[in-house]
Amino acid sequence: MTKYLFWDNDGVLVDTEYWYFRATQRALGELGVELTESTYLTFMSKGKPCWDLASDVGFGTPELEKKRSDRNSYYQNYLRSEDIEIPGVVEVLRALSETYTMAIVTTSRCEDFDLIHQHRSILPLMDFVITREDYTKSKPDPEPYLAALKKFDARASDAIVIEDSQRGLQSAVAAGIECVVVHNEFTKTHDFTGASHSIQALWELPELLRGRRLLTI
Repeated sequence: MTKYLFWDNDGVLVDTEYWYFRATQRALGELGVELTESTYLTFMSKGKPCWDLASDVGFGTPELEKKRSDRNSYYQNYLRSEDIEIPGVVEVLRALSETYTMAIVTTSRCEDFDLIHQHRSILPLMDFVITREDYTKSKPDPEPYLAALKKFDARASDAIVIEDSQRGLQSAVAAGIECVVVHNEFTKTHDFTGASHSIQALWELPELLRGRRLLTI
């Protein structure tokens, strides 16, 4: 029986994926390296750093570290200034929290994650959060979701993951956890082979879980 829901953050609970791309695009552009949305999505789907585009044309570690720092600053400015709310998320989470124990498993840095959620009502509904600092290998490696299972002392069959990206799906599948993919306009070109189900919006999730007898009420 499903007891736990593991939520991806960016693109599932908040609409931040595009702004991380824009911040990375801007930082690389200052080095004269073009990063198109298509290229970014391809790199993202494989969990491959876009900074390889710069290192491939001769930029070394000092320049790349400076630009990573700039990218982080640009991203945080977007987080402060852009509308990243996804309507209905909190309502869905509140409803599901009555039955499930929930956690967030994200590739976000803790600093960015805290900024995203400092004025939101999502975290009180979660048992814990796993950010990028809490594991060694990022998605699509299974380590983030395996770490979540370990925290709950749970089996893979006890959990369901909700994701919006190919790398997130692959991470869940590699950890042996069933995964539901929610539509995100930014990542819609990713390959979601292996997902148990796909939904257009989070409000569909409670009904999906009830229909599959995964939700006990």
